[in-house]
Amino acid sequence: MDADPDATPQPAMRPADDLLSRLEVIESQPLTARAVSYEAVHDELARRLEHQPGASAPSQSAAQ
Repeated sequence: MDADPDATPQPAMRPADDLLSRLEVIESQPLTARAVSYEAVHDELARRLEHQPGASAPSQSAAQ
């Protein structure tokens, strides 16, 4: 199948762009649904940090 020659190439989404678009979606949700969505984003970001080479665990004092 040939690509559409008139199609404008879309830039690859960066992780920061993906995060910003997800946050925009969360902000548009009813207030009662936001906490669950923010928690899911938090969990995903924490997993990314844990699996990043050379990343250190955040200190407990920084979270307080």
